[in-house]
Amino acid sequence: MNEKRRDRRFPVKLELEVSSLFKQDNIKAENIDAPITVVDISKGGIGFHSKSSLPIGYYFNACLQLTDDENAKLYCVVKIIRSADLGQGITGYGCEFVGLAPVFSYIFENLEAGMPAGPNS
Repeated sequence: MNEKRRDRRFPVKLELEVSSLFKQDNIKAENIDAPITVVDISKGGIGFHSKSSLPIGYYFNACLQLTDDENAKLYCVVKIIRSADLGQGITGYGCEFVGLAPVFSYIFENLEAGMPAGPNS
């Protein structure tokens, strides 16, 4: 995928499950059961891979845990903004965080500084 993010990306390895998608006009897609592997994260969003076909322009709720610290969970809404066929039945997706509170900036500042991402770092 071409670099399109404004913010620095940090490689991560997180597993998530998307069970439902929604659009702002109350259109919902339920029972998706799409396992995804988050491959990178930035202050602006996440990049992930999935074998499932997910529609661009839809949103989903995510809980990202960047460290072993149970208190370092980031609950957020992400919007799927692009996709690219990576071959072998895998699609790469780019998503942006929607309405992420600025208070969470410390997580990315800590990542950039090479420190743990938790609130007690």
